[in-house]
Amino acid sequence: MDTATLLKSIRQISDEFSQNRPDRQRRRALDRADFKALHNAGFTQVGLPSSAGGLWSDVHGSVRTICEALRVLARGDSSVALVSAMHPAVLSYWLTVPEQETEAIGWDAQTEQIFQSIRDGHWWGTITSEPGTGGDVARTRTRAECGDSPLEYRLSGQKHFGSGTGMSSFMVTTAVPEGEETPDWFYVDMHNVPWDGSQGLTLIAEWDGHGMTATQSHGMKFDRFPAKRIASTGHLADVAARTGGFIGCLFAAVIVGIVEVAADTAREKLDLKSARPYEQVEWTRVELECWLIGQALEGMIRAVEQQDDARLDVLKGKTAISELAESVMTRLCRIIGGGTFSRHSPFGYWFEDVRALGFLRPPWGLAFETLIDSLTAE
Repeated sequence: MDTATLLKSIRQISDEFSQNRPDRQRRRALDRADFKALHNAGFTQVGLPSSAGGLWSDVHGSVRTICEALRVLARGDSSVALVSAMHPAVLSYWLTVPEQETEAIGWDAQTEQIFQSIRDGHWWGTITSEPGTGGDVARTRTRAECGDSPLEYRLSGQKHFGSGTGMSSFMVTTAVPEGEETPDWFYVDMHNVPWDGSQGLTLIAEWDGHGMTATQSHGMKFDRFPAKRIASTGHLADVAARTGGFIGCLFAAVIVGIVEVAADTAREKLDLKSARPYEQVEWTRVELECWLIGQALEGMIRAVEQQDDARLDVLKGKTAISELAESVMTRLCRIIGGGTFSRHSPFGYWFEDVRALGFLRPPWGLAFETLIDSLTAE
């Protein structure tokens, strides 16, 4: 497997997804067969280092390929693409740990177990957001009770937006360890665990969102649920610095793919020469904003490729894409007309899908707080 083969396979899968777009946009649940196909195509290997037989090199060398794969996949199914983005996003926590931290107790055994899970076809996801925290993982109220070994704990607390719940065998989250004041990273094994509370995991809010309708971003309650702490402990804030904006690029790539397929679909419907003046003007603006969106994503990717810490540049690009994507979809819906309100039209679904980027880590409030802090810093 190499990156060229991976991208070719992802294009084929995305094309197949698009053939059944109406049904896919109306569904409210994920299909495990889709993720099996993506695993067979090699996508799960983007979270496995090349030294272990995968496709990951480092943040600088891997970001472009993964973004392109997600961008293409989103053209076929936005919900599947977003859930797929979580896989390399959370695995980057382990893939970017400095060499000196790999000497931590239990590190080798933990990483080998994780890498083997990827080889076996398991998907990784995240369930970190909590009510009342504003998307800030450092404000977690979840508690982690010490278990029988240094890395074993039991989590108690509520989480929402566990994207890919039911598809992701393992999910990363945050909690405050017993006897400590600062939160840290943990992961939970959700594989074949019932959601009725009998084993400490309860479904409290089934995902019914207006956008990304089939991501299964369920809200869950943990009650002394078994968890493992990431072996390189005490580095909650360091993870964001190490990944250097990588994760933001992945989420943005999904939205860019949606905007591109929406614009292409509208372009096929619109006869620009016979369009009304308003429609012609709006279409011109669509073309301009689509160009800016593409340039913003390219700038984000280049920043990650060339800088050790591109978080600020990526945040600017992601925030700009969030606003531009909504603007593009608004214009497209106005151009197409009332038909966009029909459930047989893809545009209404795409409009709600692109709005998701503004709520993906970091959400609007935290994003602008960070931007203001950077602008007012000495």
